[in-house]
Amino acid sequence: MKIKAKIVLVAPLDWGLGHTTRCIPIINALIFNEYEVILGASGKSAALFKKEFPQLTILPLPAYQIHYAKRRSWLPFKLFLQVPKIVGVIIREHWLLKKIVQQYQIDWIISDNRFGLYHTRLPSTFITHQLSIMAPYAWLRKCLQLVNYHFINQFNHCWVPDMANEGGLAGKLSHPATLPKTPVHYIGLLSRFNIHQCLQQTYTYDYCFLLSGPEPQRTMLEQIVLQQIEQLNARIIVLRGLPEQAINITSKHTILSHLPGEEIKKILINSEYVIARSGYTSIMELLSLQKKCFLIPTPGQTEQEYLAKRLTDMKICFSIQQHELDFIKQLPGLAQFPFCSFHSEVFSVEKFHSLLENM
Repeated sequence: MKIKAKIVLVAPLDWGLGHTTRCIPIINALIFNEYEVILGASGKSAALFKKEFPQLTILPLPAYQIHYAKRRSWLPFKLFLQVPKIVGVIIREHWLLKKIVQQYQIDWIISDNRFGLYHTRLPSTFITHQLSIMAPYAWLRKCLQLVNYHFINQFNHCWVPDMANEGGLAGKLSHPATLPKTPVHYIGLLSRFNIHQCLQQTYTYDYCFLLSGPEPQRTMLEQIVLQQIEQLNARIIVLRGLPEQAINITSKHTILSHLPGEEIKKILINSEYVIARSGYTSIMELLSLQKKCFLIPTPGQTEQEYLAKRLTDMKICFSIQQHELDFIKQLPGLAQFPFCSFHSEVFSVEKFHSLLENM
């Protein structure tokens, strides 16, 4: 189905802010090419969009409100218990989409991991880096992939934010043995930030802590960070990843709830090391700035654990498990870690033009 659109609905999953932030370069490319963009979002995603795109219409969508377990071993069971809620949201958002399309005359739908946002009469594009979904058991991985492909095949196109070359950045997550029936396009890494080449400089901060992800694990990591950094004699800034909050915490270090994208970019560039979750969007953005990263996978989130191990084995990033964190000992050791550079292909306006020509 060729895309001849004027009005585009862009809607990310509200499972952490990664899906939202990686839609920003796509939204910018659409605006640059004079499409009328309407956003669909809820909760933190909507709050972030309001700050980044105050001129755009934001329509409320059902919130998934996924909650993680406090203990790693409980996470699969916690997620399993939320399956009925997830299915309910998929059904509601699919039903609501029909009304949105009619009311706002939508011509094209771009869904970042929202399974219900496809339309039988309109071009529908699905964004995911997880063609293969990590799970602790082989049988569960197979079941999840069947469900994943069932929904992806309802869309006309699947955009994968990775390089097409073997393995890319996400490895077997984005390069499974078998692809879905829907045409797959590798669009390069999605990042709000342009590649920054100047690595030799005087840094404002020694360490930047970039917190993100679903609760309660985001708060649990924040508590560990705030407790341990009080004992560090270093220049530290903490970005809490809470765009809906304006309250900042008092500390001898700089601690902020949230900043606009360009301000975050300045802080990252002026930080020697960045400590963050190993969420795929965080990794894409940090590597696009060629940052030296200390990754902490969310306990029990097999995708993040896989990415952290893969990039540590490739010597691209350093990583450690959350229960093993001891910043007093580990941060000084980053100077001895042999960080290897990573050549990345980043999504751009030119890439967007080429993508549309091949769809």
